[in-house]
Amino acid sequence: MKFICLFLLIISGITDSRSEQYEVVGPADPVFAVAGEDVILPCSVKPSISVEDMRVEWFRLHLKDSRVHLYDDHKDKNRDQSESYRGRTELNHQELQRGDASLKLSSVRVSDEGLYKCFIESKSWSDDVTVNVRVEAVGHPPEITVDGFDRSGGLHLQCESEGWYPEPDLEWLNREGVSLSSETTETHREADKFSVKHTITVYERDDKIHCRIRLKHHMLETQIITSSNMFNSWRTSVIMISVFVVLSVIAVILIAVFARKYKEQSHLRDRHSQLKNEHSQLKKGLQYALKYSRTYKVNVILDADTAHPRLTVSDDGKQVKDGKNQIKEINGGKDRFDQNLGVLGKDGFSSRCFYFEVQVKGQTEWDLGVARESVDKSTMYMSPEDGYWIVGRRYWRYQARDSSDHSISLSVKPQRVGVFVDYEKGLIFFYDVESSSYIYSYTDLSFNKKLYPLVCLGNKWNENSTPLIICEDY
Repeated sequence: MKFICLFLLIISGITDSRSEQYEVVGPADPVFAVAGEDVILPCSVKPSISVEDMRVEWFRLHLKDSRVHLYDDHKDKNRDQSESYRGRTELNHQELQRGDASLKLSSVRVSDEGLYKCFIESKSWSDDVTVNVRVEAVGHPPEITVDGFDRSGGLHLQCESEGWYPEPDLEWLNREGVSLSSETTETHREADKFSVKHTITVYERDDKIHCRIRLKHHMLETQIITSSNMFNSWRTSVIMISVFVVLSVIAVILIAVFARKYKEQSHLRDRHSQLKNEHSQLKKGLQYALKYSRTYKVNVILDADTAHPRLTVSDDGKQVKDGKNQIKEINGGKDRFDQNLGVLGKDGFSSRCFYFEVQVKGQTEWDLGVARESVDKSTMYMSPEDGYWIVGRRYWRYQARDSSDHSISLSVKPQRVGVFVDYEKGLIFFYDVESSSYIYSYTDLSFNKKLYPLVCLGNKWNENSTPLIICEDY
């Protein structure tokens, strides 16, 4: 009788063990991620049984400090987590009930590229799967410059770009899309980013030349039209050299005659040159913002949890307006604006460029721009020193919050304002969308935290109920 009981217990144990057997499965192909964005690393069990009572561990292969995430005893245990993954990993505990142990990795870095192991262990069984993660960092749009002429009249073109990973392919194409051979190529690597520079000589006039840079899943392209005027300029230069010899003799005489007058007016000329240079830089910046704003447009959704209690944010997060003094109760001590009628976007950005537009038509008091992550929302004066870079309209005048209030003179009242941010170059550019005219810019900045879109209806004395609208039709 004892022998029969023992036999039944063994058979029962074998049956339980087999019933708990499962296979851990993942993607057959590499998972591609974009630097600065979030990515999901798939991992699940087959058949789809709950794994919330099991141990789920993610770790990197071939690394000494390899633990990425640990779930055990119904909770996350990341005390021994690798420092580089702190605060960037997350398991969906509800999905664990359905056998899904996929890992969300936030703010992807180039250093995150590699092999990951998803290991799932029950009391009597365990299995694992390897996930191959590939990272791509998209650099700046390629810039084409004219680098002179050769003696036979050929036009030297140079194309360069930086901030890519892995090393990108650069290709020249003509109007018909035929590939052209580069004459010289340069590639440099700094830390985890590549910069490339290629040159080419073209002889065809009125042709459209493309410079294309691409990775496996991303591509950026710039073009230039080689006009006849470009090719004629080198001949003009030869003629001008002969004329220059004659003019040089005359110039010596003129310089002696007008030397005194030159000294008296030198200050005025220097100032004129400075203003001309500033205007040129502003024009160049405006052209840069206009050219790439559509490429880097982002979907801004306003975060009602950050809004001043008097504001009303639409359900889709695209509009905000004054609640006509009907102050709402603050839920759970949320970190809200309490001096200015402001609200932040839900998502922040910490790499490359991004662009959004705000309709301000009909509103007499407004500010818009970007704010640094974890900014102090209780400050009255939103300045760059406090982590705010904004322009706006207050007390019937347009202004920017630089070192002090900087008045802005505009010939046309803007109805829609575009905000273009180049995070890596430290540039924030504001312009009137309808007239494509310059409003203001912040330059030579340095960021180390995420930037969040910001819109504001001025201070709490503003009672204009016209909403500010995040535009989608661009």
